[in-house]
Amino acid sequence: MSLQEQLYEVALGQNGYVTSADAVALGVDRIWLVQRATRAGLTRVGHGLYHFDAMPAGATDEFMEAVLRVGPGAYLTHDAVLALHSLALVNPRRIRVGTPRRSRRQQPPTIEVLWRKLPPEDLTVYEGIPSTTVHRALLDCAPTIMTDRLLTAVDDALALGLLTPERAADVRARVQ
Repeated sequence: MSLQEQLYEVALGQNGYVTSADAVALGVDRIWLVQRATRAGLTRVGHGLYHFDAMPAGATDEFMEAVLRVGPGAYLTHDAVLALHSLALVNPRRIRVGTPRRSRRQQPPTIEVLWRKLPPEDLTVYEGIPSTTVHRALLDCAPTIMTDRLLTAVDDALALGLLTPERAADVRARVQ
């Protein structure tokens, strides 16, 4: 398999995105990646982040891009998780991305980085995108989202299988 095919395989699991760290892990020189982006087929999206042009745009691309821009260990958090699942009628202006370590990269104004360490039980992966659990996101958003919307989101998440009945009861108890 060629280098480009290997990178393409990685990109398939990341909404068409590949990072320079992904390339290095495959033994690909970062310079090769930069040079490849000057030709058709691969577009540089940000520092160390590239997108294969052949990959069609999807509904979750902006979330994957935001997490990859922040770097290793990053995850969607707060209302970004709810927006990913179309819960609570949220449409955040900025995608909130959590990270356990500081990121000095300048982010676009559409991304808000939150530095915090969470226990492993509060983290998961939805549609290939590292995220906090819906339970954690609902609790994090409780101070900023109207209670009625939040409780409706709990019911919707329960119906979608994103919350267990115990976790749904926990959120309801904490927000009422």
